[in-house]
Amino acid sequence: MGSIRKGSIHLFRFAGIDVFLHWSWFLVAIFEINTRSTRYSSVVWNAIEYLALFAIVLLHEYGHALACRQVGGRSDHIVLWPLGGVAYVDPPPRPGATLWSIAAGPLVNVVLLVIVSIIGMFGRSAGLWTAMPNVHALLRALWYINFGLLIFNMLPIYPLDGGQILRSLLWFPLGRARSLMAATVIGFVGVAGLIAFAAWIHSGWFAIISVFILLNCWSGLRQAQALSRLAKLPRHLGFACPTCKAAPPIGNFWKCAACGQGFDTFASRASCPHCSARFPVTMCLDCRRPHAIEEWMVGSAVSVAKL
Repeated sequence: MGSIRKGSIHLFRFAGIDVFLHWSWFLVAIFEINTRSTRYSSVVWNAIEYLALFAIVLLHEYGHALACRQVGGRSDHIVLWPLGGVAYVDPPPRPGATLWSIAAGPLVNVVLLVIVSIIGMFGRSAGLWTAMPNVHALLRALWYINFGLLIFNMLPIYPLDGGQILRSLLWFPLGRARSLMAATVIGFVGVAGLIAFAAWIHSGWFAIISVFILLNCWSGLRQAQALSRLAKLPRHLGFACPTCKAAPPIGNFWKCAACGQGFDTFASRASCPHCSARFPVTMCLDCRRPHAIEEWMVGSAVSVAKL
């Protein structure tokens, strides 16, 4: 999903997270505001509704990002675009950490539903909506928008939140690679249903969303295949990643930044055998975290993380 960030405008930085807005958001905003102009007495309220949708999606993505950081992961930017938002999260490769990082986003929508419902009940009991019909219509629209986003995101289709939650739950009994494989296979079935639904209701917009989900589901399948191959490799005894506890694979999987040659950094103790360049840190192929070679040494006994 890294290509989504191209063509995006940096809006602000909050809580150490940079927020970007894709330029196409403005085109879709103009179209949506104009096509829904009959709902309110003024088009200004349509603009407020669309900005509120922007805020809902942003809060959802911040839920992912902050939860990821809470479990020791990394997340430093969010991209908002017409099809939704993307929080770039990198939780530790543990099922519990991944589950919380993903589930926190939908939980934000649940909290927002409760808040909007309480405000709506208070306004109705106080008789405010007769005097403020635009506010009432806006509140109703936000409730349905938030509810719709929650239900759609919770569909068990990878990479939607529901599909990633399913993958995290399967991770406990199946392991890292097989859980992702199972989630993507289920995702392909779900995507087929979405495409059929888009054709049935003649929605080009829904078809675009379905194709985007299909591409990311395919990417998840390829990642699962790579993880399966990685799990079958022989491992170095006496070394373990300080973050994920996985023993490093044996082979020329590390590339020298000086000469460009591949080498086994654990066989040569973080020194390139071709040009003698030394490296202060070594990247873990399982969790992508860098550590000094000395931090990897654990003796002859090593705990190998389940993949």
